[in-house]
Amino acid sequence: MQLGVCYYPEQWPRSMWADDAQRMAELGITHVRIAEFAWSRMEPRAGQYVWGWLDEAIETLAGAGLKLVLGTPTASPPKWLIDAHPDVLPVRADGTRWNFGSRRHYDISSETYRRECVRIVSAMAERYGRHPSIVAWQTDNELGCHDTVPSYSPAALKRFQAWLERRHETVDRLNEAWGNVFWSMEYPSFDAIGLPNLTPTDANPIHLLDFRRFMSDEVASFHREQIDVLRRFAPNADMLHNFMGFFTTFDHYRFAANKSIDVAAWDSYPIARTESIALPEEQKARYARTSHPDVSAFDHDRYRGIGGGRFWVMEQQAGPVNWAPFNPVPAPGMVRLWAFEAFAHGAELVSYFRWRQCPYAQEQMHSGLHLPNNELSPGGIEVRRAAAEIAASDVLKDLPAAAPAQVAVVFDYETQWMFEIQRHGTAFDYQTLAFDYYEALRELGIDVDIVSAKADLSGYKLVVVPSIAVIDDALVRQIESSSAQWVFGPRSGSKTGAFSIPGNLPPGALQHVLPMQVLEVESLRPTLQPSLWMSGESGIALHWREHVRANGEAQVEARFADGWPAIVSHGRVRYVAAWLTHSLHRTLLRQAAGDAGVAVQALPEGLRTRRRGEVTFAFNFSATTQYAPAPSNARFVLGEALLSTGDVCAWTEA
Repeated sequence: MQLGVCYYPEQWPRSMWADDAQRMAELGITHVRIAEFAWSRMEPRAGQYVWGWLDEAIETLAGAGLKLVLGTPTASPPKWLIDAHPDVLPVRADGTRWNFGSRRHYDISSETYRRECVRIVSAMAERYGRHPSIVAWQTDNELGCHDTVPSYSPAALKRFQAWLERRHETVDRLNEAWGNVFWSMEYPSFDAIGLPNLTPTDANPIHLLDFRRFMSDEVASFHREQIDVLRRFAPNADMLHNFMGFFTTFDHYRFAANKSIDVAAWDSYPIARTESIALPEEQKARYARTSHPDVSAFDHDRYRGIGGGRFWVMEQQAGPVNWAPFNPVPAPGMVRLWAFEAFAHGAELVSYFRWRQCPYAQEQMHSGLHLPNNELSPGGIEVRRAAAEIAASDVLKDLPAAAPAQVAVVFDYETQWMFEIQRHGTAFDYQTLAFDYYEALRELGIDVDIVSAKADLSGYKLVVVPSIAVIDDALVRQIESSSAQWVFGPRSGSKTGAFSIPGNLPPGALQHVLPMQVLEVESLRPTLQPSLWMSGESGIALHWREHVRANGEAQVEARFADGWPAIVSHGRVRYVAAWLTHSLHRTLLRQAAGDAGVAVQALPEGLRTRRRGEVTFAFNFSATTQYAPAPSNARFVLGEALLSTGDVCAWTEA
């Protein structure tokens, strides 16, 4: 459990650096990230490297006993590079180019830009790769942010055509896989294939899907080119990238494959994320100053899985930010709470953005641990308290890695892409559905792992699949060999890998373990609310419902009022034929958890728990005082059972 901060020495006078470093160490900071936006200072003109300032900054921070995370500066190419190579700028879907003047103004498919990135990263790595205080390297910054992926440039087109040829081998195979006989879309060659934009009506969905797959691979290969350099010159450092919350532009599982990263880091802005995702307005209002109690936990658990058990928070909100639709000041205690929440979910490091609020440029409304006048901010005061609490507790200083949970939620990036391409109803969003299931499990006091469908699921007692577009034979084999309870949500098995309806109807291969078929589907406008009863509780379907037929020995556990099955089961497998109200999802998962032998402890509104090793943490996101569900033999190692808004406690059992 270590604390870090993001620092930009190039933005402050040299005379402040030593004092900043000393005060970081005194505050309890152990790690500092630097340099990820400093290309113009490292190389003010092509080929003219200026390292003196960075040498001094590194030695100043290291001299204070701080460990460094060095960022490659490729998220912000300097003006001279753009002037020399204007084709580096990315192209939007409408065909216009982005301009210089902010960040992420580069085309990830540009061979020219990739070459320039390898050059600057090689120069940095040769100089600093074996520095004893540089313990980790971060590639770029928030890849894909600001809708800069995908890019519709000539470079992207050329690389896409080559990617298609590698994937499909012959254009005849591509035409067949894509169903191009429809609307006379057949291509005579790979170089005749364009990008799926600027079409009069919908592009072929598999064309769009393959383009999404290609761009996802582009992000991964762009990162990999830098990692290959860094591993050569910095063999003893951890490699990472700082991902974003609720971000699905590329497949993070494929990105992290083959030791592409050692740690999955991500940037946690809980209040801003609460404001910007598709939550009910009532929840946004209720949690405006505390953040939704599951919005950060969802990505803590997701990135822990992506990192193979290791994750860091590279940027943690330290006060009001600047980029959400509304940016409230966090309630007192929340900056401290978010740190302990991350640690409870298994984080090794929580690093705050940023050391000092910048009084100029685009992020001047974004807070830090200090105000622009160098006074410790309210968030900084809370970080000082958290650091002191960790230092004072032998238990908290020595927490083990997070152990696997008993319950897994399967999250699949290609499912998100498929359902974005063919929503069939404006209100259907896969990630929002997955979050609803996750929230219901957390309300029941259940710890959760979020994993890929390709992960080994054999150790779980309950596997929840909110939806998965393609169900392959490998997943079916996992179900057949498993003793777990399985819950599948709507649209599962609704497509093949070629983006077509399975020949045996949805849910496709799942029929091997659950004999049922989906006959028709409907997206529901708000005035269409099919009702049902489940375990004595009434509710409705929202957004989506399927007309399904139970075959063979399949059982209908619940029906809609009009007679159509709502939940069909066979053995240990359940299928939910609609997007249900949240309370019904919770009722369903409570029953599935009971069948799986997973202990349930329903929590009051806004209260959450998480276990790490022998320590149980409790967090109060609600507006009222709550009691933590600690047993009578609890020995508190942090706080006490009575929790005010924004408070946290932790205990072991005697």
